[in-house]
Amino acid sequence: MAVSDSRREGNLEAPTRHPLDWQSADFYDESSLFKELERVYDICHGCRRCVSLCQSFPTLFDLVDESETFEVDGVEKEDYWKVVDHCYLCDLCYMTKCPYVPPHEWNLDFPHLMLRAKAIKYRKGDVTIRDKILTSTDAVGSFAGIPVVAQVVNAANRMGPTRKLLESVLGVHADAKLPEYHSKPLRRRLRGHASAVQAEATEKTRGRVALFTTCYMNRNEPHVGEDFIAVYEHNGIPVTIPSDERCCGMPKLELGNLEAVAEAKAFNIPILAKLVDDGWDLTALIPSCVLMFKQELPLMFPDDPDVQKVKEAFFDPFEYLMLRHREGKLNTEFKNPLGKVAYHAACHQRVQNIGPKTRETLSLIPDTAVEIIERCSGHDGTYAVKKEFHDSAMKIVRPVVSRVKNAEADHYGSDCAMAGHHIEHGLKDGRVAEHPITLLRQAYGI
Repeated sequence: MAVSDSRREGNLEAPTRHPLDWQSADFYDESSLFKELERVYDICHGCRRCVSLCQSFPTLFDLVDESETFEVDGVEKEDYWKVVDHCYLCDLCYMTKCPYVPPHEWNLDFPHLMLRAKAIKYRKGDVTIRDKILTSTDAVGSFAGIPVVAQVVNAANRMGPTRKLLESVLGVHADAKLPEYHSKPLRRRLRGHASAVQAEATEKTRGRVALFTTCYMNRNEPHVGEDFIAVYEHNGIPVTIPSDERCCGMPKLELGNLEAVAEAKAFNIPILAKLVDDGWDLTALIPSCVLMFKQELPLMFPDDPDVQKVKEAFFDPFEYLMLRHREGKLNTEFKNPLGKVAYHAACHQRVQNIGPKTRETLSLIPDTAVEIIERCSGHDGTYAVKKEFHDSAMKIVRPVVSRVKNAEADHYGSDCAMAGHHIEHGLKDGRVAEHPITLLRQAYGI
């Protein structure tokens, strides 16, 4: 006898997401929010499958277990925000653990509910100066990247007294690893770059790629962008960069500043859409930026044809290479084996639902074994550097660090450079995390 949908325990279908109704008045209604938080918290309390993912769920379950009723109705409504504050929108609960996501009738989308709560907090003005600064990546990068200033900032970030002052004034944890800034960013290094190779299309790729450089790779690790171009052109793929760009908006999304996300979209999408019209595919070296264009902006602007156009043309870098490999268009003449690689799969790459394309690509290299680590690093761009959350971030990364140690690998790293350096911070053994595209360039010997 068939079990009706109303009696079904969990999903058998693939998770689907609803558009984000962020421009409606109800979206920002706090009483409506709290009703939904109570409903979802109660479901989570009855399941508890997500307890190991991040600090949001242990926080929720501790609040329930310490209440007088041992149920969600015993938790003070003001304490609901403690759960929200620990969510950094990694999306792993939605994609890997929760049995009640849509199309299940309970329609549970925990990350987007947390996003709604963050948006309400932001609109109320319940946000610190520190958080506004940390998420203003373009402004911070432009200032910190000025010659001489970059040297001063980098030196200051390594000095204990300066870091203690930064912690007391802004709440940036004194022990958190902060990125270095380069006075010659990637976009300046690539100014006037023109690929000499000729594009060759396949069924699913046009064979020519525009690299959205991202604020992080542009200012903090421009050499990875150079590695990308070397690898892609070695594979006969011409590369260009957009005429201009701003931050994709992910840091502002995680802050709840959805109006700033809309402003970034209004700047970036016309430029990227024109590139698509001109015959270019799109990619970026930060999984969060790829996810922004593949998922978050399309859900925020479901009726914008240019947003949808950009979505369809955006690829993860290794997804793109493997699509071409399937049609015999990937150069597999590798000169250097990598030995054993401990590879951390970034959360925002996993939730793209494309499979482990980075591992598949690196596994093509002879005499190379790839151990994949599918756990969140707990970095989130800003979460790990905040004074009040740094210890939690180090707790979350600990199992990943242990896996890297136990692997005794020749190389380790992540598609998310920030996650890689967070793991590096946890290891504290002098070894440096390497981006997979850098490893691929090493394997090619170019």
